[in-house]
Amino acid sequence: MKTNFKTVDEYIKTFPEDIQKLLQQVRAVIKENAPEAVESIAYEMPAYKTNGKPLVYFAGYTKHVGFYATPTGHAEFAGELSNYKQGKGSVQFPIDMPMPFELIKRIVVFRVKENSAKGK
Repeated sequence: MKTNFKTVDEYIKTFPEDIQKLLQQVRAVIKENAPEAVESIAYEMPAYKTNGKPLVYFAGYTKHVGFYATPTGHAEFAGELSNYKQGKGSVQFPIDMPMPFELIKRIVVFRVKENSAKGK
């Protein structure tokens, strides 16, 4: 797989169409709920920052979309995320199940508020 992506569009275009659609939808939820976030590529995946601090990241895989809301987003929503496979600072949303866009939205909103409080 290609690495050293320059843009999120370039990253997303490397996936099959069905996964591209999911990644674009996750991206749209992030951008809609964090319109001031700076979009970039970090750790070879789409990354978002507010107030100069990491907000969330996401990544596409063959069977899931990885979502990273470190350091506190996962702990805050632990109960709702418990239905999904998790790693340290990550959660896997299977692509063969409905994507939890409402949950992603609430995590992003939580992280925006958190970064805003830290930025003051």
